[in-house]
Amino acid sequence: MLPLYRIYYENAVGRVVDDPQGFARLTYHAGSRDADAMASLLGHVTRLLAQRGDGGLLVDQRLMTPFTPAEQAFVIQQWLPRTVVEGGYRFGAVILAENAFARLATRAVTTAVRDLPMRYQYFEQEPEAIAWLLHQQAGAVSQR
Repeated sequence: MLPLYRIYYENAVGRVVDDPQGFARLTYHAGSRDADAMASLLGHVTRLLAQRGDGGLLVDQRLMTPFTPAEQAFVIQQWLPRTVVEGGYRFGAVILAENAFARLATRAVTTAVRDLPMRYQYFEQEPEAIAWLLHQQAGAVSQR
């Protein structure tokens, strides 16, 4: 049986969910993205992470089209640094996009932010991504 999700925010770019399994979830929708809608979606991710306080985010990119250069710059220069500080973002389990160019764009982003105090892992399948994310969070709790 699938868990009941509480949709925190949704727009044309994607959906942000407070997942009852114990983390925030960002699911990108297929298609092109408007810059303002993208910024709004990611801003809601930051707020949900701050409310949750556990630092974990499952990013489902399966249907995502590649980031544009402007989107990459926004994520690298603005959103990720702010979300680490304001949202407490520490662990990102990424379910990789079906689109090979989207995969490359995602890897370019994570490579560019490797100095941030956060850990990313890539997955083909959701169950493995969830297991890894929950393991990271459990390890962080036990180290406090």
